[in-house]
Parts: sequence; structure tokens; C-alpha cells
Amino acid sequence: MKAFFSLVLLICSLALPGDAQVLSGLAKFDAAASEIVDAGADVQIDLAISQAVPWRVRVLDDPARLVVDFREVDWTGLADMPLRSAQIKAMRAGVFRPGWSRLVLELAAPMQVTSAEMRTNGPVGVHLQLAPATKADFAALAALPEPADWTLPQAVVLAKPLVKSGKLVVVLDPGHGGIDPGAERGGENEKTLVLKFARELKEALLRDGGFAVVMTRDEDVFVPLETRISIAHQAGADVFLSLHADAIAEGDAVGATIYSLSADASDEASAALAERHDRDDLLAGVDLTEQDDLVAEVLMDMARTDTLPRTERLALALETAIKAQGLKMHRHPRQQASFSVLKSADIPSVLLELGFLSSDRDLKRLNDPDWRAKMALSVALALKAWAKQDAGLRTLPLK
Repeated sequence: MKAFFSLVLLICSLALPGDAQVLSGLAKFDAAASEIVDAGADVQIDLAISQAVPWRVRVLDDPARLVVDFREVDWTGLADMPLRSAQIKAMRAGVFRPGWSRLVLELAAPMQVTSAEMRTNGPVGVHLQLAPATKADFAALAALPEPADWTLPQAVVLAKPLVKSGKLVVVLDPGHGGIDPGAERGGENEKTLVLKFARELKEALLRDGGFAVVMTRDEDVFVPLETRISIAHQAGADVFLSLHADAIAEGDAVGATIYSLSADASDEASAALAERHDRDDLLAGVDLTEQDDLVAEVLMDMARTDTLPRTERLALALETAIKAQGLKMHRHPRQQASFSVLKSADIPSVLLELGFLSSDRDLKRLNDPDWRAKMALSVALALKAWAKQDAGLRTLPLK
């Protein structure tokens, strides 16, 4: 049992990539709701974060320390966290490899992890319990090897690779899943609502007859962000559409919003993917296995130069079609961001926020089958209009 808790504890949920110096920080640390306290001879650690992320915990020696790694957490405010434990000498946090942050707690004496869990019922966060350990036991736990490739997801292999056959290949990406519920409100959660809509949208597209559809997930499971992009490449996707329904703590955001990749994020996206992704899965039909990061970045930037204008036309087509159906949109209906699932260099990719769970009106709409049917029709019409325009532009002769 001692060895069990010192091995990698990977809790599956949404992971958001970043570069080696700057985190996107979509999982925020909440110092006010966190604490480290002594409980007799034990130490109780509660770390509150805004959303569940993959993580692991282990101990290391010389000096004795507890190390907790997270797929990205913004640790701003760590110095304000109450530290009421004589067993913890110091703490620090920061980025230690692309896409991963590390929290280090220096121990006053050898200790072992007796329980560890990512809690998602109620406030989200990591709960750890430490107990005193002998020097020999601690040394044995600290000496356990680190897995060589725990940072990367396994490659995804589609059971039946799609054959284009003239149809537009659309990859639908219902956000979150598994341990990561996404936004939550009143017993409702984002992962369930967007999966329901994705299934209905898939059926609408298939009924149309002009689409081939692949889902990054068709059940309540976690799919790493890198894997979602891998699925799109392996499917030969023409379009990647990520589906979400967010919530905000303040303000009154209402309506659907369409996000495309920020131009400022393009160079960082190429660098991050080149460094972290499987080399045979960065560009469709191009094997970069033997190429270094710089070559991969240059090739992806070249591909993105062609893809970004196509993506913006796709976002405009979606806005036009959704408004034409009389569906409510955000006051700023088209926006740009550096969401990780938008970073595929060669596939037009947009993220559609269907609405906000923090809005009574949006939540009611998301649960209305008639509204979902209209939204699905809007997406289908937008994809058809975009595909026709895109085909025409791409066949124009060069001047």
C-alpha cells in the first residue's frame, strides 16, 4: 500500500497545454479555500482548484519533499495559502515541463502519502493525507522510478478509418468528460449537456447525407486534448468543431459564442505542439518523425497561414446561420482565444460555446430539444455554405 501511493496517480480530466514558461492557467488555484494543517502526527493537505486536471503525487529525497504535478494550474496566490503545519518547512510552485506545473513541499521529516484523491463532488481540489514514515521506508518510496512517458497520451487508432467519398468529414468534439464535468450548476453539468447536443448534431449531419462524422468521445470518458487533435488527423477531418457550454462567476453573459484561434497564439501553438505531440501526427499526410522542433514549427506555420482565413470564414458562416434561425448569440458573437483544441495547423477548427450555464435562459435553452434541433440545423447549414465557398476559393487560379 505504501508503494501504491508513491506511484503515479493520474486522475483523468481535461488538460490544457502551454509552453515551458507561460501557462494558459485555465485551472486556477484558490488560496482562500486551500490549507495545509497538522492533524496530530499527520498532515492534511487541501488544494482547491477551479477544475479537475490530471495529476500525480510522489516523494523525493535529499532533501525530503513531497512533489505534486498537475496539468496546468495557475499557482498565483500560493504564498497567501494558510500553512499551519510544523511538518512542512517550505513550499513553492512553477512550470517544470511544457504543459505541466509542479508543487513542491519540503518536509521536516520523512512522511508517506496515506490517501490521495481529486475531489469533484462539491468544491474541486486535491486532498492528501500524510503520515510519518521511517527513513528506510521513505528512501524506498523516493527511489521508485518515474515513468518515462507519462506526459503524453496514447495514440488513438480509429476502428474504421473514414474514406472521404466526397463527403465533408466533420469531427465533433464534446468538451470535458469523465472526471472533468466542466461547468456545473444546479445538478447540471457541461460535459453531459454538450455530449447530448453532439449526438443530436451528429444525427442531423448524417441525415443530411453530405457529411461523414466522427466524435472525439461518444460517452462520459476523458479524452486528452492531444488525443482529440489526433482523432481529427486520423479521420482526415475537413472541419473540427469543439462544443462547450461555459459558466461565469460574475456578469450576465448570454447566448452562443464562436471562438477561433487567436493569431497571437499561432506561433506558441506551433512550438507547443512540435515539442509535445507525436511527430507523425502533427500534419495530416506529413511524417515529421525525423524532423527537429524548428522544422516542425516552420511547416506548421506554413500550414496555418492557409488554414486561419478558412477558419475565420467558417466562424462567420456559423454566426450567419445561427442568427438566421433566430437563436440568441452573445453580444460579441465571434471571438478569438488560444484554446488548445483549436491549435491544429491544417484543419479549420472552431469552438462553439452553445450558451452559459450561469444564465437561466441559456440553461433552459440547452435543455430544450426544439432549441437544440434549431442549433443543429444552423450548424449543418453553416457547414454546407462554408464548404461550398471554401471549395470555390481553393479552386481559383493563382494570379
